[in-house]
Amino acid sequence: MNIINKATLFILVLFFIVSSELYGAETPSVLVRTDMVSKQTISETLHVYGTVLPDPDQSISLSMSHGGYITRVWCRLGQRVRKDDKLLELDASPSGRMQFIQAQREVDFARQELAHQQRLEKEQLATRAQVEAAKKTLLDAQTNLETLRKQGLGESHETLVAPMDGIITQLNITQGQRVQAEATAMLIASEDKLIVSLGVEPEDLRFIQPGLKVTLSSVFEQDYKATTTVREVHAMINPHTHLVDVLAAIPDEQVDHLVLGSSMKALIELAAHNTLVVPRSALLKDEKGDYIFLVAKGKAYRVAVSRGVDTRNFVEIQGEVQAGDIVVVTGNYELKDGMSVREAK
Repeated sequence: MNIINKATLFILVLFFIVSSELYGAETPSVLVRTDMVSKQTISETLHVYGTVLPDPDQSISLSMSHGGYITRVWCRLGQRVRKDDKLLELDASPSGRMQFIQAQREVDFARQELAHQQRLEKEQLATRAQVEAAKKTLLDAQTNLETLRKQGLGESHETLVAPMDGIITQLNITQGQRVQAEATAMLIASEDKLIVSLGVEPEDLRFIQPGLKVTLSSVFEQDYKATTTVREVHAMINPHTHLVDVLAAIPDEQVDHLVLGSSMKALIELAAHNTLVVPRSALLKDEKGDYIFLVAKGKAYRVAVSRGVDTRNFVEIQGEVQAGDIVVVTGNYELKDGMSVREAK
């Protein structure tokens, strides 16, 4: 009886061992969804910020033709002006006025001297050379007088008017101020020609070139959108922003909605390139870096990749991957290298 019980027990133990080995040999599978690695043409976008400025090519500098005193100022910084609007009034300096009066006297004297030399020539008491010298002296005096008249010294008071419609973007004078000749009084910029000065990090400058597409939007006005291109790329760091200035012109039909100094944000579309991409959900990351799971013959295999441009739906990857490879997009968080997978229907 004991021998039969031992034999039965041995058979049962052996059955359980064999059963465990058979069922334990099966690798557990994970339910996943897959997609294909594809090749697409994508472009990277650079997010930057900037400020609305007047177009420097459409600005006029107004300077004082002669020295004097500012007796009246009719404009203010940031003010809109129309063509022929009064801007300021200038009284000529006493020294400048005296210079003009003296030039007038020199013309009168030179004219009298020429008439005297011509009379002497008729009486054969003066040579032709003396007459010609007197003519030259008169011409020089008249030229000097005309130059001073163009500088405004012919009048005690001079009124400076706006040469065009625009905005006063720089004002360097105040009422009662004494100014020197050729001193810049103000800058007037056209309000119909505006640009955005965008600040770009120096390390991103190698990707920027004129002609790239730029999408502008206002920081404070959510409805404002404009599309333009990069016009200029500067070659030095702005000492105030510590960024490199990149200029983009605002379309003429959309300048009415903006005010000088407004803050803008922009998307600069960099040069497009053809590359391998996977859905965003396919890309994972751990302490070893970025990776994906590819499926082959019912098993998932971990493949290390490098992340590139990140778009709304896809991520650029580089690694031992080819277009057409099957990549896991859902359920990949449960996977380990070599695990069996089954496709979700």
